[in-house]
Amino acid sequence: MERNDLNGKVVLIAGGGKNLGGLLSKNFAAKGAKLAIHYNSGGSKIESERTLTEITALGAEAFLFQGDLTKVANITRFFDEAVARYGGFDIAVNTVGMVLKKPFTETTEEEYDAMFGINSKSAYFFLQEAGKRINDNGKICTIVTSLLAAYTGLYSTYAGAKAPVEHFTRAASKEFGERGVSVTAVAPGPMDTPFFYGQETPDAVAYHKSASALGGLTDIKDIAPLVEFLVTDGWWITGQTIFANGGYTTR
Repeated sequence: MERNDLNGKVVLIAGGGKNLGGLLSKNFAAKGAKLAIHYNSGGSKIESERTLTEITALGAEAFLFQGDLTKVANITRFFDEAVARYGGFDIAVNTVGMVLKKPFTETTEEEYDAMFGINSKSAYFFLQEAGKRINDNGKICTIVTSLLAAYTGLYSTYAGAKAPVEHFTRAASKEFGERGVSVTAVAPGPMDTPFFYGQETPDAVAYHKSASALGGLTDIKDIAPLVEFLVTDGWWITGQTIFANGGYTTR
């Protein structure tokens, strides 16, 4: 099977029921992949079920898995179910994340723990489980944030908790590479989804739209093809964080 041929491949997507994850799920299904789709909680259930309905209408195989991935046992269960159903998997994508916009001096211990659990801990153990069990020549990709290249306040726990994932990506790529497994991270700019708007005032939204060189917020339709490329033809890129943000930030 060619590296760019998704027909019959098995793809796990954490946070795959809606927004960018939902678009990726549908795009992979349209190309013949089998899907294992994770969603976090009851608040995402309806939209995730709608995504599953669209996928099955395409004739693709897929199932939903609900779980809090800050609990490592749930990550293991997700991978267990995928392997039990499909016999293995070829691609693992983690889109899970949570934003908190708050002054440094006002952030609570509980908020810190929650942000690092969702954005850092779950990413680490997702990569670990994928590295243990992915098929040889598999592909792993994690969504991080372009704030990793920004000089800004108010996002200390969000950007701070995503920052370790850059090194997790490098370390995992080095350790998993002997089996032909590539590991990448994609850092979008502020994306035009409900994930973004809940934290921002109208003035801040206007600023973020004006900050990119190409203008406007990041569209998930511009990020999905990049992820799809990295886990197919772009497999030779590994250990890298790709900043895809229309010139919102750069290094």
